[in-house]
Amino acid sequence: MRMNRRTALLSGLGAAALGGMSARAQDITFFRIGTGATAGTYFPIGGLIANAISNPPGSRACADGGSCGVQGLVATAVASNGSVANANAIASGSMQSGFVQSDVAFWAYTGTGIYEGRAKAEGLRAIANLYPESFQLVARKGAEIKKVTDLKGKRLSLDEPGSGTLVDARLILASYGMTEKDLKAEYLKTQQAADKLKDGQLDAFFSVSGWPQGAISELASTSGIDLVPIDGPEADALVSKYSFFAKDEIPADAYKNVAGVKTVSVNAIWATSIKQPEPLIYAITAALWNANTRKLLDSGHAKGKTIKLDLALQGLGIPLHPGAEKFYKEKGLIK
Repeated sequence: MRMNRRTALLSGLGAAALGGMSARAQDITFFRIGTGATAGTYFPIGGLIANAISNPPGSRACADGGSCGVQGLVATAVASNGSVANANAIASGSMQSGFVQSDVAFWAYTGTGIYEGRAKAEGLRAIANLYPESFQLVARKGAEIKKVTDLKGKRLSLDEPGSGTLVDARLILASYGMTEKDLKAEYLKTQQAADKLKDGQLDAFFSVSGWPQGAISELASTSGIDLVPIDGPEADALVSKYSFFAKDEIPADAYKNVAGVKTVSVNAIWATSIKQPEPLIYAITAALWNANTRKLLDSGHAKGKTIKLDLALQGLGIPLHPGAEKFYKEKGLIK
């Protein structure tokens, strides 16, 4: 499989760092971050964070003499099917950490919602809240979709099986009195849905992600799209019923020539397992919030600017990892 330069830079920093190292394997701690599809927001944000917290043996110190990450750590951002897949991978031990929507994390930890009747992921723990993830309902120009109820009879992608987007798309439809039976439903990754919409083979699709989202930005610039508002009494009822939802807004400057809309959101949290060592998670949390990471987040992605220490504990839905909790106590965020 061919990989472009940008993807390689974002996700392969660990492998690149290893190329020139003579350090012994036992000196290295590998730490994977499950993200999402390469066209989404999780993946590039994961690449930035992996780059920030990595400091393999033999690495040079930061130019300003400050911390460049966790000594001996090689972190990599791994593409995945998204929140549900990441929660499952952390619970099974096949992934050290991952980005998970706050609602999915809550359901996995408590064995409720979509995890009803399944084993609880009681070992799931939070490192930090990262940023709000907006529900983006993207419609093809000319599809005559101005509100959610206009989706009836339309060709709509609810995202792929295993994704948090699919779970929440169903909740949104239900709040407006609709089910998949009212639609011509498809289940595609964001990039696949964007390609089909561009070709006129799809009318709309859901994406839960931080804006600007790459595939949506491309559509806005090339084909033209509309963002459909998720608001009104139906959205109010949704937020009231599910505490992990919040009212949100996508501004007019998020995408080229696309009007801003009111919508709802959940939080993107960085989760790990209680089985991960406390000193390691403490060091990773500290590296996430140091000054050098701040520079990378601010310059690397528009959503990176919204990842802030003072919001790190908002809407987690699951307990903090003891290592992360220790860090936040030292910073005075926890009394």
